[in-house]
Amino acid sequence: MRVAFLMAPEGVEQVELEQPWKAVLDAGWEPRLVSTEPGRIQAFHHLDRGDTFPVDDVASDTPAEDFGALVLPGGVANPDALRTDPRAVGFVRHFFGVDRPVAAICHAPWTLVEADVLRGRTLTSWPSLATDIRNAGGTWVDEPVHVCRAAPGTLVTSRKPADLDAFCGALLEEFDLHLHGHRV
Repeated sequence: MRVAFLMAPEGVEQVELEQPWKAVLDAGWEPRLVSTEPGRIQAFHHLDRGDTFPVDDVASDTPAEDFGALVLPGGVANPDALRTDPRAVGFVRHFFGVDRPVAAICHAPWTLVEADVLRGRTLTSWPSLATDIRNAGGTWVDEPVHVCRAAPGTLVTSRKPADLDAFCGALLEEFDLHLHGHRV
């Protein structure tokens, strides 16, 4: 199964990319870095520059239906840039339209707010997004990881890098359950 990791050209929190990427790879799936621009993306360790990573696919040139699931890593600048790009927002919205699972951590739900896919859903995030989530029709909870199975699609969310173990475990379990009908 191909799993899209959607990121802006810069601003992703590196650990929120690397740890879920490794989990997806270790599960035998194919992670693909999708961005709004070709080339490389610049990751960060909070506010300090981290590594760069090669883009596999550009959102405007790649149909979302080519992927079985979507992961949205956080970082403050990453989802803030994605939410202003109509191609990225449409790419995200498509996963909910075709009932495919999505996982988002930290600030990544900002992109979900913009995609208008949170009505009737319960999720967690970095605490500063709570009001935005409520204003978008969602219910915010303060939990290390939260799984919302409100149709269409499963949404796995987490608050911060310290929750990555729980986040990765839940996204693997839910992606496998949704796509293959059994738990990992």
